[in-house]
Amino acid sequence: MKRYVIEREIPGVGQLNAEQLKGASATSNEALAKLNGKVQWVQSFVVDDKTFCIYLAESEADVQEHAKLSGFPASKVSEVRSVIDPMTGV
Repeated sequence: MKRYVIEREIPGVGQLNAEQLKGASATSNEALAKLNGKVQWVQSFVVDDKTFCIYLAESEADVQEHAKLSGFPASKVSEVRSVIDPMTGV
């Protein structure tokens, strides 16, 4: 599977409380279940008006299908080409 970063523009998402975020997560999980393992959600970073989500999928089309099923926009989808961290420079 390929790794993708999905940028979702969701005004006010950073102001959601724990219960609201739990609901969003459940909605995403329901959409993932409909895709029968074609897409895996790794994690999401919530900022003021966006989320940055890490997903594993065979194709961008699969990521877009999850966005359609969940109702969460996939404003920008980028395939990860490489991963580096502090240890890369050692």
